[in-house]
Amino acid sequence: MCGNRSRGFLINAMAAALLAYAAIPALAASHSTPDLGPNVLIFSPALASSTMQRQIDAIYTTQQHNEFGSQRNALLFLPGDYKLDIPVGYYTEVIGLGASPDGVRITGNVHADASEPNNNATTTFWRGIEGFSISPAGGAMQWAVSQAAPLRRMHIRGDIVLHQHRGWASGGWMSDALIDGKVDAGPQQQFISRNTEWGSWNGSNWNMVFVGVPHPPPGEWPAPPYTKVAETPIVREKPFLEVDAAGNMSVCIPSLRNSSVGITWHHGATPGKTIPLSRFYIARPEVDTAATINAALAKGKNLLLTPGIYKLAEAIRITRPETVVLGLGFATLQPVNGTAAMTTADVDGVIVAGLLFDAGVKQSPVLLQVGPDGSKARHASNPISLHDVFFRVGGAGEGRTLVNLKVNSNDTIIDHTWIWRADHGSGVGWSSNTSANGLVVNGENVTVYGLFVEHHQQFQVLWNGNHGRTYFYQSEIPYDPPDQASYTSAQGANGWASYKVSDDVSSHEAWGLGIYSVFLRPHVVLTRAIEVPRSPGVKFHHMITVALGDLGEITHVINDTGEATSIRPRVTPKVTLYP
Repeated sequence: MCGNRSRGFLINAMAAALLAYAAIPALAASHSTPDLGPNVLIFSPALASSTMQRQIDAIYTTQQHNEFGSQRNALLFLPGDYKLDIPVGYYTEVIGLGASPDGVRITGNVHADASEPNNNATTTFWRGIEGFSISPAGGAMQWAVSQAAPLRRMHIRGDIVLHQHRGWASGGWMSDALIDGKVDAGPQQQFISRNTEWGSWNGSNWNMVFVGVPHPPPGEWPAPPYTKVAETPIVREKPFLEVDAAGNMSVCIPSLRNSSVGITWHHGATPGKTIPLSRFYIARPEVDTAATINAALAKGKNLLLTPGIYKLAEAIRITRPETVVLGLGFATLQPVNGTAAMTTADVDGVIVAGLLFDAGVKQSPVLLQVGPDGSKARHASNPISLHDVFFRVGGAGEGRTLVNLKVNSNDTIIDHTWIWRADHGSGVGWSSNTSANGLVVNGENVTVYGLFVEHHQQFQVLWNGNHGRTYFYQSEIPYDPPDQASYTSAQGANGWASYKVSDDVSSHEAWGLGIYSVFLRPHVVLTRAIEVPRSPGVKFHHMITVALGDLGEITHVINDTGEATSIRPRVTPKVTLYP
């Protein structure tokens, strides 16, 4: 059980040392405290609220509009009570260090606000909260977000609102969370809730998916557009840092769960095992290279990546079974020599969590590869799992890759990902930020929860392995094909389907899929949003297509089923079941 340990990384004089840590972010490493670098603040209840508030506000001043900036931050809270207002900006992660969310109790406010004018939260990306409770002032917490903004292991002692004054918002994720009151989804376009509990849920737009939620809202697809899956078939929760009463800091690895419903922490600590921090190599972006990181991994260390951008001359190589790689504060990996950023061996129990993979100027074959090509081993009892892994091609500058995430290992679990070829920012253009595919799956029995894949130039998702499952899919196809000739996958097929299941696949199933178009050039269309083999073992549930711009169309939802999208009149085709 996480939270019940007899050994760990002992932090002597915890209150005094971590009080100093909070006051002086760049504290040098010592034998008594882990050196988590200048971009991590660790707060103690012993510190004055006014002091903490000044530091939090200073970070938000930088991160509020820092969409493509280089700063990364993690705010860690020791168990206890706090009275604070915590705005969560770009590349900021707020984490409670208790064994359960109720170990860290914040009264006041924790909020994500719309990044654009007119309450528009469609670019409120790259931020997250996990592992604490919040008693929100006024009774409701605002979490107005879009992609790559996970809410995990939270206890909301009140209500939560997933928009800002009914402005636009475009997607989100919550898991292993308890909301005492109601969830107001409002105009949120799509959202996935996995293993989450609440008093009530209100609101829908295009695609709301509930998996392993004990009390989903009433109503059935397509009106309202709710997709409800009673049990989560297989998952482990994301690993997390914790500190116990004796001052032991460790990483909890939650147990694998099958056919689960609801949260993991009803009885306090989440079931699982703990790994003391002494068994992790703590990487710093201003110090470490791929070579130093690989040397530590070769010695049997796990890897904790502190916040910042890691420029990698070669791939980080994960070769040992059950290696844990955990990033803090949206730690970012960027290859600079046209290599992968990270690869794993085809071994049991590897966990990769909390990372942003950012393509470099030199084209990479892949950014993250799970298992080498041709992987054959089975991992059903101890699968490889990915949690909150995000990908970006362009936006902060030119970037190029053929594939963002390639999964070759069987039985892999992907637990929330956003794989984004940038549609705005720096280095953006059809020949500037190039990316053929977001996700390529070659392994069998791969399960994905919360799959967001956008704007790649060929298939957004290409699924070659059998027995795959996807729970929630959101995709905008590329805005910027210059003409139809540049965007044609085969004779008679305009464009590349967003979600493609290969012709030789005999078993695949997916629930809750939304695919959208915003073509910027005239006379460019997509024939099929989803393209699958005609097989009784290939089943799709609850699909919608929407034209968000006034050019082009998506002609069919899945294969030749479903009518064409249009703006005038507004037509948003829906298909309930295929075949």
